[in-house]
Amino acid sequence: MKFIEYIKERWKTLLLLLLAVATIEIFLLLYHIDVFVRLYIVLIIVAAFLLGNFLEYYSKREFYSNILGKLEQLHEKYLIVEMIKPAEFVEGRILEEILQETNKSMLENVNAYRYIQQEYKDYIELWIHEIKLPIATCKMVIENNKNEVTKSIEEEIDEIEGFTEQALFYARSSHANKDYCVTQCRVKELVNETVKRNKQTLINDRIKIEIGDIDQTVYTDSKWLVFILNQIVQNSIKYRKPQGAEICFGAEEKQNRVVLTIRDNGIGIRQGETARVFDKGFTGSNGRTGRKSTGIGLYLCKKLCDKLGLGIGLTSTENEGTEVKIIFPKNSFSNM
Repeated sequence: MKFIEYIKERWKTLLLLLLAVATIEIFLLLYHIDVFVRLYIVLIIVAAFLLGNFLEYYSKREFYSNILGKLEQLHEKYLIVEMIKPAEFVEGRILEEILQETNKSMLENVNAYRYIQQEYKDYIELWIHEIKLPIATCKMVIENNKNEVTKSIEEEIDEIEGFTEQALFYARSSHANKDYCVTQCRVKELVNETVKRNKQTLINDRIKIEIGDIDQTVYTDSKWLVFILNQIVQNSIKYRKPQGAEICFGAEEKQNRVVLTIRDNGIGIRQGETARVFDKGFTGSNGRTGRKSTGIGLYLCKKLCDKLGLGIGLTSTENEGTEVKIIFPKNSFSNM
């Protein structure tokens, strides 16, 4: 705000000043005071008014400009209350009190919702652990009663188990740093564990598995990475071709990273959709053609890779296949 605008905002005070000056002039005129003296008195009053307002304006402008400048630099705007200097005028102190109270209220509300969210997360995790027991029991019953019906039931149970595991990792993904443990892992062992998990489905759907030279060592959390690989393999199974489906695993060690590649010859992804496959809830045209898709699997893969410090990328050609690359950086932590 400019000084002229500031004075205009104080028009009531200015009006009272003019009224006071007019009253003084009338009294001075009654006593036949010299005109130059009267003008001098008027000028002194007006100058004092303008000077006082200018000093007040300068002080306030500096205070508010400082607040606006720091607010623009801050990413978390609510921290502004911790950054402003104590005000030397009443309005500034009132503003400080307002900001402190609103900040306190905001933090109380955030903590309340955080507590509710944590309670819900704890319940989901508990429910998932509880549901694992009847799933395991169902599998034991099926194992002891093998026939075409139980075989079909087992496939559905496997899907339930997969969705349950996905829900568990989704619930933990926001606080992954509290759950993962980075250790030295062999890529081959991680891939073998993933293939083993999907063994029955791969056999039933006659999907060929090719594993190249993947005997590299990486540093990651084996549990979380097997989950990521499992999501990718399940996508390859879901979007396979009716005949001659195959999934290939390969790895390449470069100067500062190891790149694990998972490639299939499935139906691929339509051009223009690959950029969105890691978006939450995105299913694409393939997910709307009868195949069950939640749009959560690849979103979780990306989120967990970010937490683990891994890179992940996807390329695909429609009717030719899809290739996913997971990049393991080799840094000072790895050497340590």
